[in-house]
Amino acid sequence: MQTFDILLGATDDVRRFVNLSNRYAFSIALRQDRALIDAKSLLGILSLDLTKPITVEVYSSHCQEFLDELAAYAP
Repeated sequence: MQTFDILLGATDDVRRFVNLSNRYAFSIALRQDRALIDAKSLLGILSLDLTKPITVEVYSSHCQEFLDELAAYAP
């Protein structure tokens, strides 16, 4: 598992992040405080506090392309 912190400040950022996550077959989760959300779920992400950083958990060892694209959401 690899982790990376992101910040999704606007609804458009959430929509773009969900579209990005859905392009990959491996599992991706988001963790914030005690919440663990499927990163491919728009409604799940919208239930998080978007003013705080969110930790992305990627369950694949072949995900460098995805991690490179996440750099746009770095806090």
